[in-house]
Amino acid sequence: MSLEAETLDGLKRARAAARTLALCTSTRKNQALNALAAILREESGAILAANAADLERARASGMAGAFVERLTLNDARIEAMARGVEEVAALPDPVGEVIARWRRPNGLEISQVRVPIGVIAIIYESRPNVTVDAGVLALKAGNAVVLRGGKEALGSNTFVAGLIVRALEGAGIARAAVTFVGNPDREVIQILKRHPEAVDLIVPRGGKALKDALAGSSVPLLPHFDGICHTYVDSAADLKMAEDICVNAKCSRPSVCNAMETLLVHREVAPRFLPPLAARMERASVELRGCERTRRIVPGARPATEADWDTEFLDLILAVKVVDSIDEALEHIAHHGSGLADAIVTSDSVAAARFQHEVDSATVYVNASTRFTDGFEFGFGAETGISTNRLHARGPMGLRELTIYKYLIAGNGQVRN
Repeated sequence: MSLEAETLDGLKRARAAARTLALCTSTRKNQALNALAAILREESGAILAANAADLERARASGMAGAFVERLTLNDARIEAMARGVEEVAALPDPVGEVIARWRRPNGLEISQVRVPIGVIAIIYESRPNVTVDAGVLALKAGNAVVLRGGKEALGSNTFVAGLIVRALEGAGIARAAVTFVGNPDREVIQILKRHPEAVDLIVPRGGKALKDALAGSSVPLLPHFDGICHTYVDSAADLKMAEDICVNAKCSRPSVCNAMETLLVHREVAPRFLPPLAARMERASVELRGCERTRRIVPGARPATEADWDTEFLDLILAVKVVDSIDEALEHIAHHGSGLADAIVTSDSVAAARFQHEVDSATVYVNASTRFTDGFEFGFGAETGISTNRLHARGPMGLRELTIYKYLIAGNGQVRN
């Protein structure tokens, strides 16, 4: 069987599963989810063994740094996966929710009701926890999901996907409701994007290569690509608070998309703020790349290039720029930001309100770390990605973002004149 025929056969089974899953009760879906949480804990040793083999192959092929960090599972991350599954099970089922209801003058009763999207393909790289997060959210929202992970995590993903199937079958749900594509050939992506009759939505999570691979897709895309996140330290900032926020935003997990990549500092506070921050960043092994004014204050910083302002480092590297005003900070973010997460640290309520109003990003913070842009932290249990799109869904994508709606109309014989 050719790769295309094999892939389309899997999509056909997913479409059939989507029809039955859309009618599945909340009780049955939650039964599968709670069973999966228990299975993840029971099989943690086997999951780590599969992941260790992936890590060994990655290191042997020359992978290191942030890439390996994203690929790595440990006991804490497996427990977080299990807790995320339980949180999704505890959330209200969005399917069937009445969003709005009204009565027309002619007597028609109209309801806007939330329904599943159908078949969703999620394409992602190097993070095996996505297999669980995406699978359980799609399931709870009544969608069949086709998961295509990167070849670097093939062992981990294949094993975890098998655990999801065990939980589905135990609850009497079709195993094709969560389909993992085990063939790492990139041609699979080309097949998925050519068949809108088989796939209703593609959610891509990756870098420029994935973006290029999906160019010209016939299937609608809800992309999660770059995360060039900024923190602006205003002239009215509490500098100790700003220091703590910046260290967290850069250092807590630098390999993820909601980590800070560029720091903007108002010139009035830069001489007092940057030296102690630089000392903390140095202790955390962060490489600073600064503008000329930054380097006059922190001589150890490397010169920043124009390309640095447009780079998602996903590593212990931070670009730093001293700005003259909030206007310059806003202009810099508008020109270089990716629209995922940006923050201001300030005690000036007018500056805070202006920043939140003018920054066109999916999540905009006042006096908090950009690292909170995450489905778990937003109370979604998990996420299928963080959308920087402007249609349908924006920011962390939880259950509601994996649904659409239809209108139900009830009459008593009305006809249109």
